Amino acid sequence: MRDTYIPSKSNDDQQWYLIDAKDKCLGRLATEVSKLLRGKNKSSFTPGQKNNDHIIVINADKIILTGKKISQKIYFRHSGRPGGKTIEKLKDLKKRIPERIVEKAIKGMLPKNRLGRQLFTQLRVYAQNSHPHLAQKPHLLEL
Repeated sequence: MRDTYIPSKSNDDQQWYLIDAKDKCLGRLATEVSKLLRGKNKSSFTPGQKNNDHIIVINADKIILTGKKISQKIYFRHSGRPGGKTIEKLKDLKKRIPERIVEKAIKGMLPKNRLGRQLFTQLRVYAQNSHPHLAQKPHLLEL
């Protein structure tokens, strides 16, 4: 066999997964979710192709952070304007938008290109236990 087999996108079925983040460590959860988004759990994994699986993460406000991250970790952003630097501590961000913590952790583990941006659109994170994707019949995954 001398030919390389590259699976086509039509062969891949779309799958929805539900992950409960309650009492899960942030980094370990983010690595598992990023692997699922990339499709590394499938035998037909190809690094340059998009995976059709969608991930729903619930209970993002009940995530566990180890060490002194709750008081020491900071999130930095800049508007591009002079004096537009904004620094926010993890503790303040968790009160304001708890979903953003999980989203930023997962996005940092995806490729930094068009593929990574496309894969990030297949992630949905919710702070509470409810989500509006019951019609997709997501499979509950235990990590």
